[in-house]
This record gives sequence, C-alpha cells and structure tokens, in this order.
Amino acid sequence: MKKSWIISLITSFVLLGGVLLSPAISADAAKIATSTYSDSDQSYAEFEEYTNQLFALETYEAKAITALESIDTQVTSTNRKSMYLKLTNTVIPNYTKLVSKAKQIKPTNPQIKKIHATFVKASYTQLEGYLLYQKAVSKNKVNYTLLKQGSAKVNTASVLMDQCEQQLYAYARSLGYDS
Repeated sequence: MKKSWIISLITSFVLLGGVLLSPAISADAAKIATSTYSDSDQSYAEFEEYTNQLFALETYEAKAITALESIDTQVTSTNRKSMYLKLTNTVIPNYTKLVSKAKQIKPTNPQIKKIHATFVKASYTQLEGYLLYQKAVSKNKVNYTLLKQGSAKVNTASVLMDQCEQQLYAYARSLGYDS
C-alpha cells in the first residue's frame, strides 16, 4: 500500500525547511515592509493560514498511516481480522476526522478554494477506499473484488492529491515562494 499523499505534502514542506512558508528574499523586501496592506500581502496571509490549517490535519493522517504501515500488504484469511481491526479502530476514525476537519476549512481566496476542493475530494476518495478495504475484510472470507475496488479508489485519491500538490506549489511560486 502506498503512503498517503498528505504526509508527502507535509513532509515536502518540512523537508524544504519552511522555505515554502517563508517569503523569498528579494530586492522588494524594503518596499513590502513600508507598503500598506496589499492584495499580495493578503494572498500571502491567506496562503499561510491555509497551509497552517493543513498542518493541523497531520495528526489524523499520521495515526492512520502508522496503522496502515503495520498491516501486511498481502491480505489473507489469516491476517484479515488484524487488518479489519486496524481499519475499524484507527485508520477509518482518523481519516473520517481528517475529512471532516478538511471540510470545515473555508478559504476565501478563489485559487486556494479551487486547490482545497481538490484536496477535499482526494481525502474523501481515500476514505472511500479505506471503507471498501474494511468491507472486503469484514467477513471470514476476503472479498477480493471489494479489495480491488478499494485499491482503485486509493489510487484515484493519489492522483487527485498529486494534482492538488502541483496546484499548491504553483500558487506558492506565484506568490514569490522559493521551490
């Protein structure tokens, strides 16, 4: 099972040493310091607020991923129950919280709204995949058809999150952040 994409997104920010969250040093720094509150200042503040709200979701994602990583990638009748319990007790509750909290984020900036809509869709699709995994292993006999459908949902979510990440980076660069 692939690692989830939000961890990848957050890890990317962390590995960049906060570069994405700090404005690029430029010759305009003095001008910005003396200017009044402008559209670019507002866009920067909205972007920073949005990324901080995404970081707040990391706890839920980390718990879900840790549980998923402890599950064998091959589902069999012998490890089915363990997988079911981890999905039921840890993965799905934490991912449900992540989706719920993500839906509560209401960006006002039109570009961030579009990015966030993709993020919510990706997160929800990921949750749907996990729910299908849970259903696939809920009975004594593993339902491989449902498992395959769950995997397709998780793969779709990964593609959507990659799109979201690319949009987020492009928007950050448009604001003058280093990449």
